Order: sequence, then C-alpha cells, then structure tokens
Amino acid sequence: MSADTIIKPDKETKAETKPGNYFVSNYPPFSFWKEEEVPMVESMLNSPTPGTSPLGIYYHVPFCRKRCHFCYFRVYTDKNSQDVRRYMDATIRELEAYANSPYIAGRKPKFVYFGGGTPSYLSAQQLTELTDRMKAVIPWDEAEEVTFECEPGTLSEKKLEVIKNFGVTRLSLGIENFNDHILETNGRAHRSEEVFRAYEHARNLGFQNINIDLIAGMLEETDDNWTECIEKVLEISPDCITIYQMEVPFNTTIFKSMKDQGKLTAPVADWPTKRRWVTQAYEALEKAGYTVTSAYTAVKDPQNTKFIYRDRLWAGADMVALGVASFGHLGGIHYQNQTHFDQYCETQEETTSAVRRALLTTEDERFVREFILQWKLGRVSPAYFSDKFGVDIKERFSAIFTDWKNAGDLYEEEGDLMLTRDALLRIDSMLHCFFLPQHQYTKYV
Repeated sequence: MSADTIIKPDKETKAETKPGNYFVSNYPPFSFWKEEEVPMVESMLNSPTPGTSPLGIYYHVPFCRKRCHFCYFRVYTDKNSQDVRRYMDATIRELEAYANSPYIAGRKPKFVYFGGGTPSYLSAQQLTELTDRMKAVIPWDEAEEVTFECEPGTLSEKKLEVIKNFGVTRLSLGIENFNDHILETNGRAHRSEEVFRAYEHARNLGFQNINIDLIAGMLEETDDNWTECIEKVLEISPDCITIYQMEVPFNTTIFKSMKDQGKLTAPVADWPTKRRWVTQAYEALEKAGYTVTSAYTAVKDPQNTKFIYRDRLWAGADMVALGVASFGHLGGIHYQNQTHFDQYCETQEETTSAVRRALLTTEDERFVREFILQWKLGRVSPAYFSDKFGVDIKERFSAIFTDWKNAGDLYEEEGDLMLTRDALLRIDSMLHCFFLPQHQYTKYV
C-alpha cells in the first residue's frame, strides 16, 4: 500500500481498475498508527497479568526468488544465506522478548501463520532449525492451526515432508493462475508443471488442509483462460480455494509502468469483469459440492476445513508479529514492525523494540474493526455484537441497512444479516460507510 492511498467510495469499483488498494485488511486505517504510540506496546507487554484473548503468532518471511509485478509486500530477492541467518536470529530474539513479557508469559498460540514473501524459499534445514527454535521458546502443542504459504517452484517432496513434520496443518499454495504465459507476464517465478508436481506431493503426504490461491484479473487474463483455471481447480479438487480480485497498489511494478506511460487506468480487467469471473468460479465450485465461506474462499467441507487464523483475528485475538514490516495486535493495540531489513535486524541485535508505529484503539474502534471484518464472511450476527460490545447494530446502522436492503444487497436469515452474492464480491468497497467520522475518506496507509 502507499501513503497516497485514499479510501474510495463504492462507485469507484464499478468500472475501471484504478491504482491503489480497495481491500480493507484492518481498522482503524494504518495512517492513524503513529510512532508516538509505540510505548503503548511496551506498557501492554509489561501488564501485571497475562492476556486472556486467544494468542497467535505471525512470522513474516520476506525472501522471494522473484518479485511479482502486482506485489506490494515487503520482500527481498537479493539476500544470501548470511542474511537469512541474521534474520532468523533476529526473529528468535524478538520471540524470546515476547515470551518473557508478563502479558505473554505462559500463554501458548492457538494459531501460527508463516506468511511472506515466500516462507517456502527457506531450505529444509533452515525451516527445521527455525521451527525447532521457535517451539523451544513458545510451544505449539495447543495450536489449532499452523498455516504455511508456499510458492510451488520452491517445493520438493523432501521440503514438503519437513513442512508437514514441523506441524503445518494448512498448506497454502500461491498458484494464482495455471497458464505459463499469464504467470510469466505477471512476474511469477513458478510455472504450471511445478504447480501440479507440488500439489501431487502435498496430497500424497496427507496434509490436513490444502488451500490454493487464484487471482481473478491478472495481466492479460481472458475469459477462456479463466474458464480453464476453474476447470483445473475442479480437477485437482483442493480442500479450500481462495480467490482474490486483482488490484494495483501504488508500490507495484505495474503502477510504476503505468506512471511512466502516463496511464490512469490499470491494464487489468475492470471490476465488473473480475466480479463476473469470481461469480463464475463460485457457481462452478458450488455445483461441485463446495461451500462459499467468505468473499474470497470456498471450501469442500466447511465442518472440517476451517481458517482459524482469519476467524480468530476477525474476532479480536491477540497476535504476536515477528519479522520485518509485520503487523500485530495485542490487547487492543495495533502495531507494525520496522519496515526495512537492516533496521529491523539492528533493533534485535541492540535488544530494542522492533515496533515502528502503533495505535491504542478505543472500545468503539475495536467494535467497528470486528464488525467490518466479519462482513467479509457474508453473514453478521447482531447477537454477537450485542453480547460482546453492547451494541445494537440494527439500531446504530439502520439507515445503512435500509439502503442495502433497498439496493438488493442485504437480507435476514435466522436472525443474522446476510449479503447477497453480488454484494459479497464487492464488500470491501462497501465497508467505508461504517468507519467512524474521523476515519472517513482519509489515507488508508
């Protein structure tokens, strides 16, 4: 994301894809997180009693073989084995500091998430050492889920065995597309042959939950190619499929190319086309027995295939963030670590805090955060928010809900508020109306 990102109203997602982010990943907007509030994190960690919320760990692996043209995350393609060693040592020091704090001491994670970058960029030996060291600091024996993101071209059968053996229950393959030309055009490092080989190895090893990621609307995507992608998904039959709609943040190579050419519209499919493609995919998946469980996911068996990381976070769980530029949440305090590799590592080598910016949220902000994030599930429970926050959402947002019902976006079922499929696929552009007045139409990052 970019500091120039401005929240756009829903009408902006009804036509061309413009530069910037529309995906709402947290609240309040990141632009309200400040360096002045960093001491709040230390104060929380030094609270006299441990926290009571479910605890999770997010570990950011910032290394990649290649930077994708649509990528806006903090990643590096130029680091050697010494850099990786330095980084691993720094993250373990960071984890030790958390484990020794009164707020975290004695608690065990309910979920662990390895994101990136490319976690599977690390060698089998590096992964074994890293996870052994992490577990020695904070055991994972109570974890309900351990998620690990992979780039298919970095996977061998041996590495997948190591990944399974250190406790991964949810393996997420960043496939994005099955067409080699599309993959190359968008800067992906892997090719389709590696996708099928990695998936076959993972399935044979018996991973509990295999997720695959697709992106609707990549550079040079076509109707025919998208249809072929859906057919291949149905053929390999993953436990879960996650589909994102392509956006073009400012700090991507696609945007840099647009800027050099003086273009205002991104060279990808428009929003109606992307929504049509996701609708097509979901209808085909539902016909094959899948259940759509959020704006982005469909699962084969919703009773046994969960996404604990997402559901816990969207219900206010604590999450320790490890690594450069990673985001965490502790006791109602949001925070982000230093965003440059050397700066992050130096903080741990000097035994100082890695936190770059933070925000102590109010009770109302915590309510709004959970409320807007849970809309992405397509179903919101008034009873949940009444019990947890004492807020009658039907009364507080009656005007908005009336508008949504009149527009055909909202209906009620068994006491819950439900989104229609069309509304679900554009929910990120509808959420800004719930932002508190001081956060309306401000910089998001």
